[in-house]
Amino acid sequence: MSTPGSEWLRGAEPTWCPGCGNYRLLHSVAEALSELRIEPWKVTLVSGIGQAGKLPHYLRVNFLHGLHGRTLAKALGIRLANPEMTVLAVGGDGDLYGEGGNHLIHAFRRNPNICCLVHNNGVYGLTRGQASPTAEQGSRDGLHPAGTASPAFNPLAVGLACGATFLARGFAGDAGQLGSLIVEAVKHPGFGFVDVLQPCVTYNHHNTFGWYSERVYDVGEDGHDAADFDAAFRRASQWPGYQDGRIPTGVIYRSHRPTYEERVPALSRGPLTEYVVDRARVERAAEEFL
Repeated sequence: MSTPGSEWLRGAEPTWCPGCGNYRLLHSVAEALSELRIEPWKVTLVSGIGQAGKLPHYLRVNFLHGLHGRTLAKALGIRLANPEMTVLAVGGDGDLYGEGGNHLIHAFRRNPNICCLVHNNGVYGLTRGQASPTAEQGSRDGLHPAGTASPAFNPLAVGLACGATFLARGFAGDAGQLGSLIVEAVKHPGFGFVDVLQPCVTYNHHNTFGWYSERVYDVGEDGHDAADFDAAFRRASQWPGYQDGRIPTGVIYRSHRPTYEERVPALSRGPLTEYVVDRARVERAAEEFL
């Protein structure tokens, strides 16, 4: 008997480590797409380099796998070319918070209609476990035997400061909540951002499934108002660098403003993919640079 979302899986065997949180994230994405009832050919997943970047390979969708840190730049290009395409950007904390941190800041600011899922495990898993931007200060690994010197990057607080309209955090150990957050992020008219706590069972032996399970809590069950900016900032500031040992999950902040695509004049005539190209005009324009 098939399981929810199984029709979205290619059937290829993932090459992740046994027990990796990526497996749950993969199935949560498949289940979310199944619930959303979008035709597979109308979905494009974009990823960069890293273990997280392999996720689109296992789904029956269009995908673009490109350079490290350029996940959101490619995703935005696809949305501008065809705003009718559902676009999901998928990457690790190194890909999207480290190499791609500049693109993330401007995605928050621009508010394109893209769902962004970040595998946050505190390490660069593909290159043998050195600390990522979200590693806790003092974390030890092969490259930091004395512990990391810098405090952890806080994506939710940065998103609030940059004008984000949908900020959420999920946990790979809570499949039900994670799937619902992905559905909400895709449906959100704007940049739907989900930071996913995804333990690395091979290189991060501190932030384990058990460690997170003792600390995470759902803000939706704690009386949180996601429309309250100040309340959202207090929740976002709880972790990393948490004050009381608790890690908030769920929808942290939600607001609405026009999407980037709605503000681009060239798209007022419809998707660029439907434009008829006048080759003579293109050739004349090119001749000006010869």
